[in-house]
Amino acid sequence: MNSEQSKFQESAILVICDEVQQRHDLQTVLNFIGEKVVTGSSSSWQHEANECALHSQQFSAAIIAESSASQLKRLVQALCEWEAGCPCIVVGEFSSSIDFAAEIRSQITEILPSKLSHQLLLNAIHKAKLFHEHFNRLRDLEEVRDFNMFRSLVGNSAEIWRVRRMMGQVAAKEVSVLITGESGTGKEVVARNLHLNSSRAEKPFIPINCGAIPRELLESELFGHEKGAFTGAVSSRAGRFELADGGTLFLDEIGDMPLSMQVKLLRVLQEKSFERVGGINTLHSDVRILAATHKDLEQMIESGEFRQDLYYRLNVFPIEMPPLRARAGDVPLLLNELISVMESEGRGSVRFNSGAIRRLQQYPWPGNVRELANLIERMAILYPHHIVGVEDLPVKIKTFTAHTDGDYGRSGRPAQTGAASAGEHDTLLPMHGLDLKEYLANLERSLIGQALDDSGGVVARAASRLHMRRTTLVEKMRKYQMQRSAAALDSGVLDSDSPDKP
Repeated sequence: MNSEQSKFQESAILVICDEVQQRHDLQTVLNFIGEKVVTGSSSSWQHEANECALHSQQFSAAIIAESSASQLKRLVQALCEWEAGCPCIVVGEFSSSIDFAAEIRSQITEILPSKLSHQLLLNAIHKAKLFHEHFNRLRDLEEVRDFNMFRSLVGNSAEIWRVRRMMGQVAAKEVSVLITGESGTGKEVVARNLHLNSSRAEKPFIPINCGAIPRELLESELFGHEKGAFTGAVSSRAGRFELADGGTLFLDEIGDMPLSMQVKLLRVLQEKSFERVGGINTLHSDVRILAATHKDLEQMIESGEFRQDLYYRLNVFPIEMPPLRARAGDVPLLLNELISVMESEGRGSVRFNSGAIRRLQQYPWPGNVRELANLIERMAILYPHHIVGVEDLPVKIKTFTAHTDGDYGRSGRPAQTGAASAGEHDTLLPMHGLDLKEYLANLERSLIGQALDDSGGVVARAASRLHMRRTTLVEKMRKYQMQRSAAALDSGVLDSDSPDKP
């Protein structure tokens, strides 16, 4: 392959052919129609590709012409493995008889005879470029979707990946979605992300909690009302269906909707039209419905509390949110993300040591992620910019699994000596990043304070526990303005009972 041509940053056409004259002819025709061309033999292409680590935007198509069926198959497979988005135009009479894998055959956009005509080649190149543009457009869209969904649904557990996968499948589809799961699991987070990753993303996302609005006002909230429709209706008002026009309406806690309203909602979903309360004009509805509930709707159908026909209208695509106790491994990641959000909003900061994190992973979290977020805010108020240990956690969390652990000190490690647990030193960087210098300073200040407390205020003993010289510890205490006077530190008053000064 020509090394100068391989440096092209704009898209070019790759021609792989061991027959020198045929390769030259193809290059001449392609240059004539204004295409940039990179040529090479089968062996030189593989070598140059590995050496240059060419990226996908460099080739809009690849033309592979070989006289051997086995060689052609090997080259096509190698190219498809190297770059999934590069369309292949294969040349040869035997090409159609080669048994390619399905995913590789989908990347072969055209099979041409050995004797090429100018028009056949032009048509093949046009088709390949359309394939390439379509592939890149879909790839970019999927990357944006995956990024957005990952950023809001924190975790690496199989359960959360299942939810992400289902969201990716349905986000762009114009169907109703029913999101189920316990309270606090993040059902509204899923709904908002389905909206943001749909074709309606530029239109409104309108949520309404069906259980938080009095029954007599729910119809007005959904459909709006005209002036004088009822006592207190001093002016006309648009309902949530009108506000969400062109966008998404999120019906939270749909299981709390009274039966009388379920009938009216079903009519709107079926006919895509409604009237305001007290109105006579028919308004058309262009909204996508997302619904959520923590209740068992199928059981409510059996007991006559929920309409079966409405259930089938809403439950076109169900997504079940896992409880936090089912994905305990995600707790450290959730901690860091929630703390990062709290810091970015100026609501304080706090950190948890490894022992506290392990205890939080063992707790069943009946309130799920919402309960975890509340705990973090409470700890940030009680221990601002400090490191929370097991003994600082609420009693119900400390005592829940106390019998399964050894005694934990403020350091968060079991009292007995031994190797640290496998995940104890895992680095969990918040998604929004952190100020490393400040974080380490807070960590050092906290550990010094713990060492002094454990040593009864004796600086020399604290220094011994921290494996540093007494003078070094004194300097760090001055740096962090620890609550001890410089005169006392210099005179050693605090260490009057400590003959073991280093």
